[in-house]
Amino acid sequence: MTVQPLANGFCFGEGVRWFEGLVWFSDMLGEAVHTVTLQGEMSTLPLPGHAPSGLGFRPDGTLLIVSTERRQILAYDGESVSLVADLGDLVPAGLGDMVVDGDGRAYVGAQAREGGVIVRLDRNNQATVVAEDLSFPNGMVITPDGTFVVAESTGRRLSAYSVDDAGALHHRRVFAAGLDGPPDGLAVDADGGVWTAMTLSHRFDRITAEGVTDRIEMGDRTAIACALGGPEDRALFLLSATDAYPDRLVGTTLSTLDVIGVDIPAP
Repeated sequence: MTVQPLANGFCFGEGVRWFEGLVWFSDMLGEAVHTVTLQGEMSTLPLPGHAPSGLGFRPDGTLLIVSTERRQILAYDGESVSLVADLGDLVPAGLGDMVVDGDGRAYVGAQAREGGVIVRLDRNNQATVVAEDLSFPNGMVITPDGTFVVAESTGRRLSAYSVDDAGALHHRRVFAAGLDGPPDGLAVDADGGVWTAMTLSHRFDRITAEGVTDRIEMGDRTAIACALGGPEDRALFLLSATDAYPDRLVGTTLSTLDVIGVDIPAP
């Protein structure tokens, strides 16, 4: 299959997720969260004053939203947006991507180029630093066997952790190193393969412990984020932009959401 366009006309897409028959993603510079149907119909949740990035759904359907520069976590219950946590005192830099586990615990990266951290937000909204000394932590996934994988963009690697029953991260190790460019957003499939947005290499790679198994070329477009979903969980949704640096895209509407079919479904 080939890459098919699904939606466009937004500034800088991040944090793409599939939930309840819709594609959800942040427009960081457009200060909004969008939803898109499989027919390409878009709806918008405005978030003035915020630069949303990572998204994640708790088991009760609450959408958690990362507010990057305010270093906050917001919640959207389908009607209103509220503040659930201010992480400003815990983190050394603005926030980025997020993953939510099956128990509703959210993991959020603080994107320092050196000395980045990951914060865990528990169901009671208590926040704890669970990983340190990361090189710009970006996309994060939890594989079917419970391995936590994070993209370290400036380190050009994927790092892995074991997760204990309390949600703590242990035994840091390399999942993939020496990547061709800075990795950004991640998605995981049922076999534990990690689809990785290879920003400056203009492609999405499926990476396993053995190396790259699949590749989707994006021409001259910058790969930003991806998610698996769709009716049979075999649709890979792809966010791309015309530049890897958001500051250069302020005021533009050149980002796109595309979709392609893949063989291995979401977990």
